[in-house]
Amino acid sequence: MAALVRPRDGRLIGGVCAGLARRFGMSANTVRLIFVVSCLLPGPQFLLYLALWILLPGEKTPSTAW
Repeated sequence: MAALVRPRDGRLIGGVCAGLARRFGMSANTVRLIFVVSCLLPGPQFLLYLALWILLPGEKTPSTAW
């Protein structure tokens, strides 16, 4: 399994859904759809997304990985 990071490619807003999809071997669009549908239910989904956006490291590129 890949590391849980926010990828540089394939992200729409923060890259959280793309990172989760890569980590669990799913399509990014599937994870995005699950997130949007889950927002219709009561709960802290949006706050969790913001927390993951802040806490997950960004993917390092070869020019920044030193």
